[in-house]
Amino acid sequence: MIDKPILEVKNLVTQFRSEDEFVKAVDDISFTLHQGETIGIVGESGSGKSVTSLSIMQLIPNPPGKITGGEIIYHTKNNQTVDLVKIDKENMRHYRGNEIAMIFQEPMTSLNPVITCGNQVLESILLHQKISKQQAKEKVIQLFNEVQLPTPERIYNSYPHQLSGGQKQRVMIAMAMSCNPNVLIADEPTTALDVTVQKTILELMQKLQAQHNMGILFITHDLGVIAELADTVVVMYKGKIVEKGPVLQIFSQPQHPYTKSLLACRPPLDKRLKRLPVVSDFMTRTEQGEIIEVNSNIKETINSVIITQQERQQQHIELYQRDKVLEIQNVKTWFPAKKTLFGKVLEYTKAVDDVTFDVYEGETLGLVGESGCGKTTLGRTILKLVDAHEGKIFYKRQELIRMKEVDFRELRKNMQIIFQDPYSSLNPRITIGDAIMEPMQVHQIFNSNKERKDKVYELLKKVGLEEKHFNRYPHEFSGGQRQRVCIARALGLNPQFIICDESVSALDVSVQAQVLNLLNDLKKEFKFTYIFISHDLSVVKFMSDRMVVMQKGKIEEIGDADEIYFNPKSEYTKKLIHSIPKGSLEDIKRLQEKKNSTMLEV
Repeated sequence: MIDKPILEVKNLVTQFRSEDEFVKAVDDISFTLHQGETIGIVGESGSGKSVTSLSIMQLIPNPPGKITGGEIIYHTKNNQTVDLVKIDKENMRHYRGNEIAMIFQEPMTSLNPVITCGNQVLESILLHQKISKQQAKEKVIQLFNEVQLPTPERIYNSYPHQLSGGQKQRVMIAMAMSCNPNVLIADEPTTALDVTVQKTILELMQKLQAQHNMGILFITHDLGVIAELADTVVVMYKGKIVEKGPVLQIFSQPQHPYTKSLLACRPPLDKRLKRLPVVSDFMTRTEQGEIIEVNSNIKETINSVIITQQERQQQHIELYQRDKVLEIQNVKTWFPAKKTLFGKVLEYTKAVDDVTFDVYEGETLGLVGESGCGKTTLGRTILKLVDAHEGKIFYKRQELIRMKEVDFRELRKNMQIIFQDPYSSLNPRITIGDAIMEPMQVHQIFNSNKERKDKVYELLKKVGLEEKHFNRYPHEFSGGQRQRVCIARALGLNPQFIICDESVSALDVSVQAQVLNLLNDLKKEFKFTYIFISHDLSVVKFMSDRMVVMQKGKIEEIGDADEIYFNPKSEYTKKLIHSIPKGSLEDIKRLQEKKNSTMLEV
């Protein structure tokens, strides 16, 4: 049951100096978080969601950012009231991490690369709690168990680079939970997680919330997750709150055209669409910033772009008469796990274990599975970024595994990859314009840098950015914007085959819809072939002609994407599908009733 107010944000204004102007990233917003309540904050990349959370934590870099108005009233564990905007850094350090904890969006940039994961969580516990080092270590192991990290003792002694993206995020969640905070701010905490682990983490957060009567601010682009977790939804657009209310009301009767567009942008699971609706289908914005609704009928818009079963069957008859672009035969990618003193390998980690399938010209093949199943390793093996242990890979009948690097270099411009972590795949010292242009220079695409620069401008527009962004650096963008830069860079070489490795996992739902539509449009225009790797089965289902489900390095199931979703044969596939947050009104009602009864019991 929702209790007293614990955090009150009143008329908050946070602005940043950008070149010669001040930009209000958060513009006069107000909301109240109660004990035991979860507020879900949704909105597009750049809407001010993350800046709101950083303002509460007093982590806005100054310069260029500064809180210029409003109050952030926090009610402490000792029943005191403090305005977080007015207290000094020393006092804020007492609350930050101890009473108000935060899970950041990008675990790789949040964890110290030279300290083991266990010691980083240990440090957080020892800083705020008066317990021995041994007790703190035992608590870390217990936390790693709770967030379902495999072999917690090994993870304790591992460095961040030795873990998968999902495992790193679970370490961050364990760190945030370590001091039983009063308020937990979660900024895209399940973005890097596959659906089964996401389900477990959400259940864990709900359990801890019920035990400690904790307030949660949950920032995400996944409206399905919001439906499962939130009591109240706050919708942000261009720094302002455009709508807020109970979760059931927002999902069943959205009032603002922007909220309607966000709900429509989600890839539906029960039908197949030609394209996903985007924000511009429902609203437009005047030069003065006024929002005008252009379409209020979500159902009619979705029904107008449905692909019938007959249309899809005809498309597949034509598709699978084409030539094979890629033939993967019994590929094994193993890594040494244990060696003797003299370097002889005693044991292997079988990341990819005897995988065989073909990809046809113009096909999008979806690759889905849990974190650590081998899907990313397989993608990198295809592009010779990781050496295969055994097997054969043919690209347009050219055998790749045994091809010399000097011969393969010419093929590289035709075979591109969009990586999962945009921050680590961009050089922080060069502008994003130069980052997109650099591969064109290496492969001598176009005759001059002026022509290349014009191409970069064109690509920036295609992925939803602006020409003025050319001279900005990666750190000046949100996570979603950085991923769009990486997509533009991959498209710059006009490749014929692209591996998308979690390429939309960091994007909010509206921008995700734009990018997925863009990838499909480019596929039609340039006859691209994709391998689309993702833990989000709803996105894979929308994008894919066929789907490959992987578990522990092996193929669990392969076939038509719709057929696998509606009639899964493997128990593992059934488990994946069951874990997807559907966001239906029936589910929301059931979950709200369950949560209320759990809170009453506690």
